[in-house]
Order: sequence, then C-alpha cells, then structure tokens
Amino acid sequence: MKSRNAMERSRILIVDDHPPLREALAARIGRQSDLQVCGEAADLAEALRLVASVRPDVVVVDITLKDGNGIELVKRLKSRDDRVRVLVWSMHAESLYAERALRAGALGYITKDQETNLIIEAIRRVRDGKTWLSETMNQRLLLRNLGQDRQGRSPVDMLADRELEVFRLIGEGMKTSEIATRLHLSVKTVETYRDRIRQKLEISDGTKLAHFATQWVMQQSN
Repeated sequence: MKSRNAMERSRILIVDDHPPLREALAARIGRQSDLQVCGEAADLAEALRLVASVRPDVVVVDITLKDGNGIELVKRLKSRDDRVRVLVWSMHAESLYAERALRAGALGYITKDQETNLIIEAIRRVRDGKTWLSETMNQRLLLRNLGQDRQGRSPVDMLADRELEVFRLIGEGMKTSEIATRLHLSVKTVETYRDRIRQKLEISDGTKLAHFATQWVMQQSN
C-alpha cells in the first residue's frame, strides 16, 4: 500500500453494487479533509482490477455483490497483498457476518444503517490499522474466546461461507435455478450445497430446509 504523510488524503475504494449507496458514501467521504475516493466498483472482478491499479489505503466492501460475495473478495484481496486494509459495510446484521469478515482478513465490520459519521470513523480506524466492531459484537467475541458466550453458536455458524450464502438465499425464497444464476454457479453445484447444508443442520428434506431458512432470515432482520 502507498505510504502517506500528514498532507495526503487517504485513498478509499468503495465496492458496492447499489449505485445510490455508493454515490452517497462517496459524497460524504469527499467532504472529509483527510479522505478521498479513488475508485468505485460494483462487482468482484472490477474491484480486483481497481485495487491493483489505484492502490487504495482502505477498501470498503459490501457483502452482496453481482458476481460474488464480499467475504470471498476480502480473502482474495488479502491473498494478493496482505497489507490491504478492508472495512466490510453491509446491510446484514453483525451477528451474521462480522466474525466471518474478520476471519477472512477484514479489520472492521459496520452495518449500513449506522450514522454516516460512524462509518467515516470506522474508515479512519481501519486506515490506521485498528479494528472496528460495535461494542456488542466486541463483547460477544470476547466472551466466546473466554468460553463464556451464553448464547453459544447457532448451528448456522457451522456453515461455510458459500453454504451460508446459499442458505440465506433459500430463506429469501429463491429457487435453486435462481440461486445458481445469482451466484454464477451451476444448478448441480447449488443442489450439492443444499445437500451439505441439510446434513450439517440435520434437516431431513428440502421443504423443512426452506422453512428453517425462512425463519432464520426473518430473525436476522428483526
């Protein structure tokens, strides 16, 4: 990553497939004296190309992208250059993806419903090499590491990243063919993921899986 001195503005790359959200965040970043947007991307492929060419100080990544998953993007960015600093910015609850994002190599996770000033603060902390999570999530991870997390782990936590993505889309009412199109996978591959999910969650058939996934998605949105 490029070094910066006190006179430079940190370079921020925004990766999100919703133009209005991207533009709103870019406008807010542009009003900061120490930050500037050096690029915007709507998908994984464009993000990888831009990171290589513009060398941002921080990459702000959404979870849901047109051609992939934000967690997968974080992994690929870190595998190419471990110095890259990533903040995951998502509509999904912290309890669902924050720990996965950190395991992938991100330094922070913040939801899109947070106040803009907090999002800017999160970008600055990640830029400085520090982590950013909510107080609640920090406490939860601490208790989990100490073996004192009373909530424990949900069976859904056992799912791999791609399995979780398929499970979430099932819960949103998508058919196997629709999931395949969304994730750029074959129908057979999605069916394999469905079978793995059922085995891990000990669910006997597809109807029960769809019901469980729907209930889970509803709980996450509350």
